[in-house]
Amino acid sequence: MKSFKLATAILALTTGMALAENPMVGGAPMYEDKNIVENAVNSKDHTTLVAAVQAAGLVETLQGEGPFTVFAPTNDAFAKLPAGTVETLLKPENKDQLTKILTCHVVAANAMAADINKMVADDGGMHTVTTVGGCEFTAMVEDGMVKIKDGQGNVATVTIADVKQSNGVIHVIDTVLLPAM
Repeated sequence: MKSFKLATAILALTTGMALAENPMVGGAPMYEDKNIVENAVNSKDHTTLVAAVQAAGLVETLQGEGPFTVFAPTNDAFAKLPAGTVETLLKPENKDQLTKILTCHVVAANAMAADINKMVADDGGMHTVTTVGGCEFTAMVEDGMVKIKDGQGNVATVTIADVKQSNGVIHVIDTVLLPAM
């Protein structure tokens, strides 16, 4: 009986430690052994992003091997766009534009916040990031927070960093990144 209790306590402790390594996102645990899509669908803060990824036909890609670094805008980030923008982008005839915007949130690397901080420091305070979508954004660090300036001058702050995935990492951001016009 003692060994059963000990085994149960060890299991509970190690399970808690495994969950503690990854932050909760949108009220849901994020599991390192699940891919970006498998985790994102559980976040109540990313329903708009998940709908957009589905509409753009990018589910299979983001379930792929990677590695990917995804700067994942929250529902509130999408809500900051002008009224009707999201609905317009989700229409089938706007799939190319939606795909461009979404792939501008993805970097073909596994860049943890410490890596980004080092790149920014090594480049004198600003580091150019080239995305899968061909966008060039600027990473910087202000008050210890990683920030990304998009092609239109908008600045997104990483609000939750280093959410490890089986095929990369997610950094939750508070602003949708847009390509230069």
